Amino acid sequence: MPLSTDTISTPAHATRKMRGTRRGFRGWALASAAACLTLTLAGCAEVDTTAPSTARAEAAHGAPAKFGTVDCREAKCIALTFDAGPSENSARLLDILKEKKVPATFFLLGKRHIEKYPELVRRMAAEGHEVASHTWDHKILTRISDAQIREELKRPDDAIERLTGHKPTLMRPPQGRTDADVHRISKELGLAEVLWSVTAKDYTTDDSDLITKRVLDQSSRDGIILLHDIYPGTVPAVPGIIDALKARGYVFVTVPQLLAPGRAEPGKVYRP
Repeated sequence: MPLSTDTISTPAHATRKMRGTRRGFRGWALASAAACLTLTLAGCAEVDTTAPSTARAEAAHGAPAKFGTVDCREAKCIALTFDAGPSENSARLLDILKEKKVPATFFLLGKRHIEKYPELVRRMAAEGHEVASHTWDHKILTRISDAQIREELKRPDDAIERLTGHKPTLMRPPQGRTDADVHRISKELGLAEVLWSVTAKDYTTDDSDLITKRVLDQSSRDGIILLHDIYPGTVPAVPGIIDALKARGYVFVTVPQLLAPGRAEPGKVYRP
């Protein structure tokens, strides 16, 4: 399955030579998507990934699901994930998820996010959501040194563990860009990488109806939905997304629940 235009995995020798100026997150994301499309068309190498169904099948035969009460071997499961928070929108999002009784997986940024909203990180964990890492400063991991990769991954993990008492076991690489060095260091740090199958490209629009449509058009069983609660159009779209997918028979789960009775293995990359 080819990577979406939101992501690309490029060879380390090429990506480490790339440098760009710092921009606002939205403008940067738009430029990145266009660049990634060009790279995709150029035929760059793809990442070897493991599907949730494969993770479940590789678990011991007959083993019970180990997370929550949902068995995704039987249920029509889908995972809702949010990148790059917490933000000023996250409290409202948590209110919606609590009201709808929907668990989510949050891939959090450290600098200016975990640091700024520690109470929201604690609340995410306390309300049963999976709290994971999206690096410390959103550096593209395939462009930096091994020491910098370790810092980008370790700092948010340490901050999350201090706040919640639990060390993350999942991370999402910025832009989905990863390579063998990232896999190796992730394995050393006890982290599995999680990509996605559904993207609303909510960095391109504040139109909540369009965001909803994009998610619904792409959703399927075992899907992993990527959204960003840092953008103003995203959180207002969430109630409609949840209601529509529930009406289609979907059950919302965290990423670990999606893999159960399998478990995310450090160093592996998971994507439907």
